[in-house]
Amino acid sequence: MRRRAVAVKIHCPIASQTLAALLKGDNDALERDPAAGAILAVIRDDNPLGDFGLYKGVCEIAPGWESFQPGPDATPTLGTSGARSLSSTAILTTYAYAGADIAEALAALMAAHPWEVPVIELSEVELLVR
Repeated sequence: MRRRAVAVKIHCPIASQTLAALLKGDNDALERDPAAGAILAVIRDDNPLGDFGLYKGVCEIAPGWESFQPGPDATPTLGTSGARSLSSTAILTTYAYAGADIAEALAALMAAHPWEVPVIELSEVELLVR
């Protein structure tokens, strides 16, 4: 059976030590990371994000890197205005069924995200479910 959903993809900065620990198999490293831990807490909270009925708080996690150059008026979490930077990133993707009210959850993600300009993508998808 197919079900319409909204994919919520969050690009979350993580410490380089967190990324290194994850790549070595330390699955709890993300929990200890302040930014990622806060984002995961929102996904696991009582809201439609990651709610698959039998499973709650579902999200996929992928390692990544963000390249950016803060402008002169920016107050970056990492890096210096005018200089290119590279940030270790966890890409967390979760889902909510189409029609679910996710406004509060999205506001909580924005509040928990440490970047001045968070990168949170929303896209309509179709999921295969049993």
